[in-house]
Amino acid sequence: MTSLAPPQTETQPIAPGLPPAKGAATLALAALADWLFFGQQLGISVVIFAIALTGAALAANFGQLDHRRLLLAGLIVVAGLLPAVEEVNAISLTIAVLALGIALALTTNPYLDGLAEGAASLLDLFLTGPFRFFRDVVSAFNLPAVTRGFALWLVPLLLGSLFVALFVAANPLLEKWISQLNPGNPASYLSVSRTLFWIAALAAVWPFIQVGWRRGFLTMADTIEFPASDTIEPVNAMDFLGAGTILRSLILFNLLFAIQTILDAIYLWGNAALPADITYAAYAHRGAYPLIVTALLAAAFVLVAMRPGGPAEHSRVIRPLVYLWVGQNVLLVISSMLRLDAYVQVYLLTYWRIAAFVWMLLVAVGLVLILARIVLRRSNQWLIQANLLALTFVVYACALINLAAIIADYNVSHSREASGKGVNLDMDYLLQLGPQALPAIDRAFQLRYANPVLVSRRNCLVEQQHRQMAAWRSWGFRGWRLQRLLDEREKATAAS
Repeated sequence: MTSLAPPQTETQPIAPGLPPAKGAATLALAALADWLFFGQQLGISVVIFAIALTGAALAANFGQLDHRRLLLAGLIVVAGLLPAVEEVNAISLTIAVLALGIALALTTNPYLDGLAEGAASLLDLFLTGPFRFFRDVVSAFNLPAVTRGFALWLVPLLLGSLFVALFVAANPLLEKWISQLNPGNPASYLSVSRTLFWIAALAAVWPFIQVGWRRGFLTMADTIEFPASDTIEPVNAMDFLGAGTILRSLILFNLLFAIQTILDAIYLWGNAALPADITYAAYAHRGAYPLIVTALLAAAFVLVAMRPGGPAEHSRVIRPLVYLWVGQNVLLVISSMLRLDAYVQVYLLTYWRIAAFVWMLLVAVGLVLILARIVLRRSNQWLIQANLLALTFVVYACALINLAAIIADYNVSHSREASGKGVNLDMDYLLQLGPQALPAIDRAFQLRYANPVLVSRRNCLVEQQHRQMAAWRSWGFRGWRLQRLLDEREKATAAS
């Protein structure tokens, strides 16, 4: 049988240990990341670290660089770091990371011959590349059995730890219980958070230092056969998502999610009494957004684990565990919506909170569609089309709903002045909603808010509404309905 040999970077043995120079560079970059990032706010430190990582990657892989693409790669890095120089936020950080990955692929990947291969290379670099660090460390000791066992347990333990961290961030009860497991002076113990930071930093840096690309990462990785040699057989990246790994992951994840599901059933759905030092509002509010992140990660894992033609797709053991886990994730999203609803009842409604409700609804629909794809054995293309259809329907429905009026009316009706509970009405936010909030603003004035400044701002909104209706180009049915209501109220006021 003819075997397809992988790239040189994949077959080159790492014995008797990790390459000293590359290992030292990786440790130095991890130490720099610790100094720049641990316990610090992100800023220009991101740019400094990106420049250091770029220089180290060039030096470590100088022999295999494509010098024709160096200038283009350099321009991409500079362009990618400019937004981070301006301000570090989620968008600029994402652009910087993608720029570094694209520059590395351009200069070191000999198989880069199209957009699809480029996207596959970035997925290889950012999704499976960090796991190669753990494989290479174990492989350095030439222990094949340990390497295989490590591959089986790496994904369950890493993702399980991430889910535990998200649950602790979302649930003050879990945070309290875990803190009680480690009494005494925290300074006398090894900092777990710093240790995890170093592990994550080493894993993230290693793919840039020890570069290894595969042709057709998404389609050919499972079919590559390695020639026999006296060195350790490398672990294929897809072994990290084989049937054994998926089974162990699903068992562990179902147990972890069951803890959160039971706690929500007791305290959120059942309204059981919480400990004296934990308020119901804190329990409800903290979990809304971390649990959505948890559900998204779970959905991504299910998509990868149950990929068409994968080892787990036809397993009679794995499929029921997937159904159970997806069901728990749907309950998790519903719990998140209940938490956000409880928070809104106290702190009133905003555009962003409505957007959060809509987003949670889409996540729940997406999870159900993932389950339908598995049960019906449909393709990922079907899943994408179904999700796009759901997104289109939701966006179209939102376009027909008068969100400004709903927010204003809800906030006035549920304010402390109107209902006796909640928070004081934020009139400044209400006036920022525009003319559609005028009916609710008039109701608020009947409570206690009719001072000259607010009345003047209210009249400005009325004038804005009149100008909009006076010009036919800016006419709208929603605005026309509002104008009719205002005219009727003006006539009623004049008659009285």
